Amino acid sequence: MKRTIIGIGAILTGLIIIAVFRAVTVFEDGQLPPAENLAQVDLDEAQVVERMAGAIRFRTVSHDDRSNFDAEAFLAFHDYLRESFPLVHERAELTLINDYSLLFHIAGSDPSLKPIMLMGHMDVVPVDDVTLAEWSHDPFAGEVIGGEIWGRGAIDNKLSVMSFLEATEALIRDGFEPERSLYLSFGHDEEVGGMDGAKAVADHLAEQGIEFEFVVDEGGVVLDGIIESVDRPVAMIGVAEKGYMNLRLRVDAPGGHSSRPPPQSGLGIISRAIVKLEENPFPTELTHIKKTFGAYAAHAKFTDRLAMANTWLLSPVIKTALVNDPAVAAAMRTTTAATMASGSSKSNILPTRAEAVVNFRILPGETAELVRDRVVEIIDDERVEVIMETNINPSPVSPTDSMGYELLARTIRGFDDDILVAPNLLIGGTDARYFHAVSPNVYRFIMVRATADTLNIVHGIDERIAVEDYLTAIRFYYALIQEATG
Repeated sequence: MKRTIIGIGAILTGLIIIAVFRAVTVFEDGQLPPAENLAQVDLDEAQVVERMAGAIRFRTVSHDDRSNFDAEAFLAFHDYLRESFPLVHERAELTLINDYSLLFHIAGSDPSLKPIMLMGHMDVVPVDDVTLAEWSHDPFAGEVIGGEIWGRGAIDNKLSVMSFLEATEALIRDGFEPERSLYLSFGHDEEVGGMDGAKAVADHLAEQGIEFEFVVDEGGVVLDGIIESVDRPVAMIGVAEKGYMNLRLRVDAPGGHSSRPPPQSGLGIISRAIVKLEENPFPTELTHIKKTFGAYAAHAKFTDRLAMANTWLLSPVIKTALVNDPAVAAAMRTTTAATMASGSSKSNILPTRAEAVVNFRILPGETAELVRDRVVEIIDDERVEVIMETNINPSPVSPTDSMGYELLARTIRGFDDDILVAPNLLIGGTDARYFHAVSPNVYRFIMVRATADTLNIVHGIDERIAVEDYLTAIRFYYALIQEATG
């Protein structure tokens, strides 16, 4: 017995030594050196800010009901861009895609170099009438108050549209003669799936046989004070995004009067199916979390390094700890969210048809078909019909050793070498998903800082951007374009 206890103690001591050794040695400093001597731009800050405020005043809203599409708002915004950026419109070849999306092309002098693409979208989400009174300022007034530009689209995503155009206009003014061609793409329906905008643009480019060195869309931001592992800001570059699927659950039942209910109504059957799905979440895995953490691990707290360097031993403990944070859990599994349900039209009528919609965000490595099959298996009830509706598979994962990723990272750190850069999995969806057809190097990042106080204003109440952040974005893209195009 004494020998057994000594043996167990020796094993535990050995495991501790191995774990500590790995925590110290496994993670190298994955940060690229900052870019040096970045191009500087001279901006008329007052005019730049006013142009951005003016862009917010156009109600380029995307509604789920496409019959509410306001074509005049988008056409007026096109005219505004033409007036605001005359040099871009004079220099670039402009192609109108499906009447409302814009594709600009400035040819480079060396056709052997693959072009680059910067993309964003002009449309914004609606402002709900029930929350309008909660806004501090009119969401479409485009007001500049307290050093911030207020309104719907200030970040998502007129920030990209306007900062790309401001940077390009300034470059042309300063004698821009690129070796590598530059494309700018601005979709008009990203907030409702991008099928008529970005997908059509990508299809148009693919038909021409154009392949891009890299593509940059919205997505990741600079997280400031949000990641507890490090005491420095971390710029998250999205290298992939999750898929998206809606499954409609349907039960047909006899119906009748609620005074003579069966043991289970159609709505009860649907409810039980939803409970089964929520009680049986998809399995978690650490692949993407480890890639993100590994990029800044050398600067992280020792306790976090100890855990992440030893997932071979601590994986169950780590998953249990992380899964309680919804944002982190979403990067670890395919998520399940019951979002809509319906029964009868009257409280005393049993439904003859009950339905619910369950939304899934699909982890790379899985597919919509695999998710549907697992849902059918979990529900295990022939009375429940499972109907696949909207479905988009996860994107491929772009490399971190490409010119595009390294250029982004070095330029970010060239602006502030205190910022750490890491690849991450985007849990939402962007127009970038369509551009893997024209480039293996698709990245999702906007040069804006997000704090715990501002992280949730995108699509929310009081969307706004600090003037200084907006000016930094323009300066960043001015330098990035110069670095990328030569």
